[in-house]
Amino acid sequence: MLSTSDFRKGMKLALDGGLYIIVDFQHARTAQRRANVWTKLKNLKTGQVIERTFSAGENFDQPDFSERSMQYLYNDDDGFHFMDSKSYEQVALSPDQVEDSKSYLQENVEYRILFFEGVPISVNMPSAVELKVIEAEPAVKGDSVSNLTKNVVVETGLTVKAPLFIKEGDVIRIDTSDGKYLERVN
Repeated sequence: MLSTSDFRKGMKLALDGGLYIIVDFQHARTAQRRANVWTKLKNLKTGQVIERTFSAGENFDQPDFSERSMQYLYNDDDGFHFMDSKSYEQVALSPDQVEDSKSYLQENVEYRILFFEGVPISVNMPSAVELKVIEAEPAVKGDSVSNLTKNVVVETGLTVKAPLFIKEGDVIRIDTSDGKYLERVN
């Protein structure tokens, strides 16, 4: 059993027939009333975000979630295809299930796939990925006073703002939560 005292950001729970992830939560207590827990929940299937208030101490059933490491193969009209390296079982996730992760997916790289009752529902991305720069604007000498960054395109097609010293062929680390440049790897 899960309780409101177990709530944390990123926690997944089954509620009213839907699957949700806790985006934000806050415990609140007023002078004469029982404590409440305000939450912001994102539906894992539809992406819809709702706000809901629970009474402190309210209990929930533990959802049947599991994670498996799977290799990303390719994408087509049917979705994004992943393969279990041990059993060679393949699954496809729809573009809605992959959401913003599609900008970071690299072929032949292992990712954690979240399953609910044996059905794949989403990709758990690492906090940062390393991608090769395939296109970078040339830096102009003396331009650093007004423009400290430039646009670069990485191998997945994602455009990222990066420092002027980044050039084609460099490998950079990108934060998957907001798509920002973190550092040059090589």
